[in-house]
Amino acid sequence: MLASQRQERILAAVRTHGAARVADLVESLDVSDMTVRRDIAELARAGLVRRVHGGAVAPDAPGRPTDEPGFDAKRGWASTEKLVIAQAALGTIEPGQAIALSAGTTTFLLAELIASDPALRPLTVVTNGLRIAEVLHNATGVQVILTGGVRTPSDALVGPVADSTLASLRVDRTYLGVHGFDAAGLTTPNLAEAATDRALMSCAAVTTVLADHTKWGVVGLARIVPLDDVDTVISDDSLPSDARRHLTGGATQLRLVSVDPLGSPTSTAPAPLPGAPS
Repeated sequence: MLASQRQERILAAVRTHGAARVADLVESLDVSDMTVRRDIAELARAGLVRRVHGGAVAPDAPGRPTDEPGFDAKRGWASTEKLVIAQAALGTIEPGQAIALSAGTTTFLLAELIASDPALRPLTVVTNGLRIAEVLHNATGVQVILTGGVRTPSDALVGPVADSTLASLRVDRTYLGVHGFDAAGLTTPNLAEAATDRALMSCAAVTTVLADHTKWGVVGLARIVPLDDVDTVISDDSLPSDARRHLTGGATQLRLVSVDPLGSPTSTAPAPLPGAPS
């Protein structure tokens, strides 16, 4: 395979999934680790991708802990994975519940699914997401409570007004989208948003984090909570093995989903870790 052909496939993987891991590219392209790294370096010099530890991401993906991309920029990253994660989350909602949706692109997809599913009526949705409130506004049988607050670049409402509203509410479950997560916990580049996310968690009996595999290893300026404070993480089955290691065996339940040939979400068990008994 020519270098130009390999690089086209690497670029396609980054554009489709928002990121590409060296280990996955080595397997799919059947070339050496060094060859893949060299191809990524050439794409990075051309400004088509950005090199990160272990692979490449889209050039506009967040890099520094203070980078805060807008909603429209994030919406196209890992869109397939986000959709199946949102579909899996939809299956955990029951009619008559009160739920909270944090602002975010995966939770926005969940809101769109809720809006088109009359079987979930009646439903109360608390949110600090302007886009989410808009998509649910005309959904018959759905009561929407918008927190108020100060608007962020990702169209989240945060700050003392949002926090005090959430402190007075109780919901069955919060569905939380995150900027990034790693062994230390969930993070965001926005200090005020971190506090509002904690308030969203505090008002719920159960917290479910919706985070595709490209979020693992992304670190924002402000930590929201450690991983053990999360009840469930729903991610896709491209989540790397070190993430699975940190998310299994503790207080957090990990649920992985993939896309079957018909395009619907399929639950999968985490793959065995290296050295683990089969």
